[in-house]
Amino acid sequence: MTRNVKVLVIDDEVDFCYFVKKNLMHDGLFDVITATNGKDGIELAESELPDIILLDLVMPDMPGEDVAAALKDNPSTANIPILYITALATKDDVVDREENKIGNNYILPKPVRTKKLIETILNILRKP
Repeated sequence: MTRNVKVLVIDDEVDFCYFVKKNLMHDGLFDVITATNGKDGIELAESELPDIILLDLVMPDMPGEDVAAALKDNPSTANIPILYITALATKDDVVDREENKIGNNYILPKPVRTKKLIETILNILRKP
């Protein structure tokens, strides 16, 4: 029996966290934990060691890039893939290629469709 994919959502929008969690957990493939600020997100990443992190770029307490940098600097979280989900990107910015990254992180524009989010998560986790 395979275990569910553990997803950590770090986004200051409480409603966004709620709906992503609800939609991802609906199919029974994912276990989702959420944080509504960067500091809590970093602590959860360290304690829960998720398979992937969905990270907002624009948050009031700590920008997504700073959260990602802190996670990459920590040996226990350094190899967890990060998928930025941001209103700063548009569909035109994002294509299904390697250029679709900021640093070593992937990016999807908001609003994000659940089907596309699930496909993207599974594709990222399949990559070596």
